[in-house]
Order: sequence, then C-alpha cells, then structure tokens
Amino acid sequence: MDHNMNMSSGSGMQMNHGSMNHGSMSMDMGGGHMMNMGNFKRRFWISLILAIPILLLSPFMGIVLPFQMTFPGSNWVVMILSTILFFYGGEPFFSGAQGELKAHAPAMMTLITMGISVAYLYSLYSFVIKTFINPKAHVMDFFWELASLIVIMLLGHWIEMGAVTNAGNALQKMAALLPDTAYLITTGDQTKDVPVSELQTKQVVVVQPGEKIPADGQVVSGSSAVNEALVTGEAKAVTKQPGSKVIGGSVNGDGSLHVEVTATSSDGYLSQVIKLVQQAQKEKSKSETLANRVARWLFYAALIIGILALVVWTIISGFSVGLERMVTVLVIACPHALGLAVPLVIARSTSIGAQNGLLVRNRQALEEVKHLDYVFMDKTGTLTKGVFQLNDLISTSDLSKQELLNLFADVQANSSHPLATGLVSEAKKQGLTITPATDMQAIQGVGVTGTVNGKFYQIVTAKYLDEHHLPYDRNQFETLAGAGNSVSYLIQAQQVLGLTAQGDVLRPESHRLMQQLQRMHIKPVMLTGDNKLAAQRVAHELGDIEYHAELLPQDKEQVIAKTQAQGNDVMMVGDGINDAPSLSRANIGVAIGAGTDVAIDSADVVLVRSDPEDIINFLDLAKATNRKMVENLWWGAGYNIIAMPLAAGILAPIGIVLSPAVGAIIMSLSTVIVAANALTLHLKKEN
Repeated sequence: MDHNMNMSSGSGMQMNHGSMNHGSMSMDMGGGHMMNMGNFKRRFWISLILAIPILLLSPFMGIVLPFQMTFPGSNWVVMILSTILFFYGGEPFFSGAQGELKAHAPAMMTLITMGISVAYLYSLYSFVIKTFINPKAHVMDFFWELASLIVIMLLGHWIEMGAVTNAGNALQKMAALLPDTAYLITTGDQTKDVPVSELQTKQVVVVQPGEKIPADGQVVSGSSAVNEALVTGEAKAVTKQPGSKVIGGSVNGDGSLHVEVTATSSDGYLSQVIKLVQQAQKEKSKSETLANRVARWLFYAALIIGILALVVWTIISGFSVGLERMVTVLVIACPHALGLAVPLVIARSTSIGAQNGLLVRNRQALEEVKHLDYVFMDKTGTLTKGVFQLNDLISTSDLSKQELLNLFADVQANSSHPLATGLVSEAKKQGLTITPATDMQAIQGVGVTGTVNGKFYQIVTAKYLDEHHLPYDRNQFETLAGAGNSVSYLIQAQQVLGLTAQGDVLRPESHRLMQQLQRMHIKPVMLTGDNKLAAQRVAHELGDIEYHAELLPQDKEQVIAKTQAQGNDVMMVGDGINDAPSLSRANIGVAIGAGTDVAIDSADVVLVRSDPEDIINFLDLAKATNRKMVENLWWGAGYNIIAMPLAAGILAPIGIVLSPAVGAIIMSLSTVIVAANALTLHLKKEN
C-alpha cells in the first residue's frame, strides 16, 4: 500500500507536538468567539451574585413583588450593579453577536444582545429621568429583566456546555504521535539527538526496535515489521526493507532501521491528515442550528415590529409612549424560555445517551440526523473486531493440527506482530504449552525463524516459497487469500510442514446493523484501506453492501465530500487516525469507543461500548431529541409570535394592549413549560 499523499503542504504546520496548544473544552458562541467552560461557569456564578440584589431591589415589569424592598439610594445600587452585570455577564453575547453580524447571519447571540442592550440602555434612560430630571415621572425600567435575562442565558449555555463537550484535542493528539527527538546520523556514522522539527529531507535517522518513526522516509538499510495501525488503520504490521516507504508516527517492530527523511514535519503524512481535519472542522462549523434559525427570524421580526410600534405610537401619543412600546417589544423578543428551550433538551438527551453508551460531543449531530442518507463505516475495528483470528490450520506433513499450532506458537512466542500474537493466543486458549524458540530472528521481508528442540524452523510467506522454488498448493493459497486471509507457512529443512490462514473477525452485531439501516432507508457503505479481496469478502458477508477499498485518509474524506456535494447528508463511523479527516468532514462523525484518542476527538458522537449497533440507538435518540427541540422552540418562540404584536399595540383600537405584567406572567409560564417538556424525553429501544 502506497502511503504517499499527493497533497500540497499548505501552510506547513509545525508538527512538534510540544508547540501545539489547543483548547480542550470550549464552546462556539455563535460567531467564532470561544469560551473555556471553566470561565463560563465562573462568569455565571459571579453574574448570579450581582443579579440577586438587583432582583430584590427593582420591580418586575413594573410590578413590585412581595419579597422586594427599597431604601434611600437603592436605585443607585441597582444601576451600578446592573452596569457591572451588563458589561461582565453580557460580554460572551456581545462577542458572539459581533461574529454573527460579521458573517451577516444574526442569530441567538444577536437576539440576546439586542434584548439585554435595549433593557439596559432604556433602564439607564429611566434612571437619569427619575433621578435628575423628574422624580415623579412614570418611566418604567427593565433592570429586573436585564439581570434575569443575562443569568438565565448564561445558565442555558452552561447547561449545554456541561452536557456536550467540544472536540478539541484531536489535532494535538495527532501531532503527539511523533516523538520529540530523532537519532540523526552525522559524519563518521555518529548519531546525535535532534528535535524532530529540525529534520531535513535527505538526512538519515536511526530507528531502534520499538520506537516511533520520527518522519516520513525511505528505508536505506535494515528490515523490520512496522505497525502502522494507529496511523493508517492497517490491522497487520507491514514488512519494511531497503526501498520501503515508512510513515512518521508508525511504530517500529523488532528490527533496527536506517531511514532517509523524504518529508519534513510540516509536510509529512500526519501533517496532511491534520490539515484535512482542520479544513473539515472549519467547513462543518458553518452549519446552522435550528435554534439559531428561529432566533434569526425573531430578531428581524422584533426589529420590524419594534420600529413600527415606535413610529405609530409616537404619532398617536408622543415619543415617550412610542419608545416604551418599542422597548417592551424588544425586551419581550428575548424570552427566558427561548434561552432554555434547547439546552434543557440537550442536557436531558446527553444524559440518556450516556446511560446507553452514547457520548454526544456535538449537539449539531443530533439535528443532522433528520436528513441522513448514508452511513459510511470503516472496516477494521468498526465492522470487524480488529484482531486476527485463526480461520484455518492445515497440516501438510505427519504433524497433527495441535502439534503444528504448537510449533507456530513456539517460533513466534516472542514476536509482537499481530499475526503472531493471534496464533499464540489461540494456542494458549487450547491449553498448549508454549516453549519460546531460541535465536528467533526476522527474515527480511518474509517472516521469522527460530530453533525449537534443536530443530531450525522458518515461518514464511507464499512469495518466499515461490522465490525458493519450494512446492506448495497454489490453488489452496489463492482460495484462502481470496477470502481475505493472511497465509503463513511453517517450513523445516526446506519442507512445508503446514500453514495457517488468519483473518479479521466480523462483529456479529454488524449484520443486524446493516438490516436496521436499510429498514430506515439509510444506505450503508464500507470504506477501508485493506485490499479489495478482504473488503469484498466482508461486504458480501454483510449482504453485498457497497464498499470502497485500498483508501488513504484523503481518499475516504474525498468519497464523503463527493457524496455531500451531491446533496446527501452522511454519517461516518470509524476508529483510527486514518478516519479522523472523514469523521470531521461527515455531517455526523461517530467514533468507536475502543478506537484511538484521535478518532474519538475528531468525532461528534462516541460509541462507548464499541458496539456498532448502538448507531441505531443514537439515531432513535436523535430523532426523539429533535422532536422535543422543535416542541420547545414552538413554546419559546410561540410566546413571541403572540406577545410581540400585542406589546406593540396591534389590538389597541379594540382596547387590548399587552401590559408588561401580563407579558411577564406569560414569559414565566413559557419557561416552566419548556423545562417540563424537556423532562419527558425518553429513548425507546427496539427489541
């Protein structure tokens, strides 16, 4: 498999993971403003402390509540605390609104900013009039509404942040796959430690057994089996010898390698994967949530109705009445219920998900389910278990199958190769006594050798048998290899004693998943870096589903991008680093919990139990969550649809004008209803 990536290096990202600094838990506040969850929590509590005296000392929509009080100078206390609260507690919303307006897409942050700004400025105007100009003037203030709006909106966002953690560590963990230093060969065949970031092309480095390869390169001497699973998703170690290409971040096996650097840290394989993830996340973040779409319409509606109220009431009753009507409309437009409508449902949904092995990391994934057309799935580790099972054991000598398996295990007992560990595990399972071979060595590009009970054995490939003209059943090999197996031969004194066929194990629940997806009219597609024969076998076992084989990370990402360009919404399910760009690109990225940290951090949803069938549970939960969100938004926004025109005085000719007091009561009821409705969310599992 050729792992060279034909991609431009772009900005040339520095791959020294020590230099990368990504926030681990943050939230997009609508316009690109990012806030750390700890800061948000602190801001909420400080704002609440500031708000309590305001709520005790100022009237509620002109109504003095039983628990409220005043004293000489209390109006000054309210004004000063409200000013501090407005600028401190409102800062996240101001920043978010700025981003939304820059993008010409006013939404929730702009609506909140408008509500609290109008409430504060008009209340300040009221304070100046009643304190310095006319103490008996009937100019209502909105300090109570300002304080409660800021605190409840901060609470809503905190609830949502606590329920849904943002994927922020994927890039950092990808960069961390590279070691910090490399052993550079200098003149006189001496070596010295140098930072990986300082490596240049054409330089040669030494990679000792068990170490990470520091950069993309080509082997100039030595041989080893290199584990590329964390980087490429390949389940088996890949034999490397002079002329072979290696990838930075993969793990060297038992042999020592001299590698000539062919790509620096800024344009190597991992760097290109990081850029794919960055670009995919950037484009994905442009998607708009349902709550923001509702907020946008409310913003425009409130602005239009408020301005009309100002103009009409100014003509009828004067500017002060017109101004108060407009302010009432704009303050009512940002109800407490709307700020809690979605966060309460999300909090309930993520709690239910966690109880059922589903970790929802991005709330948008719940909304994207509505239009889902395709589910793309990685093969190894997702649809299969990612471990090599002994599928066939054939003796071609007088050895029994148990004796043959015992010899295979003895020769490979000290090898870390996945095929070897699979056989040793099977031998132990059958209760065989394993005697590790002495003088075990790797055969260049072939297999291993070792001495057991004084006899020299070799474990080799069919290619080795061909090259050394040793007889074996070629048809038998093609049948086993065609079924997706890795075939190994045990030879002694140039005679083939037997062979093993090992293959990845299909998860039993994968069959049911395919059937359930098809019943939901969602098309399953398998994406894999494995060879076509292995992919074809798995696709056939799963009901002849569509598949794409021999894919590099950018190939998977391109398949998804192409499908999206055709107007389809897609989900990607994977577990390896090679899946990270695809997980980020897809409308919904789902990571298998047993997969790599990088895959998990690139995903929107994590299947904690590593059970692919939990995809169905997620789809069912998402659909139920969407219903509740729509219901709550109707309760929250529905209040506005009725209250804003009434507050503007549309029914004034027949004597009906919504008073601030009635508006306050409706607002409170709306908040209670959305909270109660969120609690009715449940996940109904299929039997």
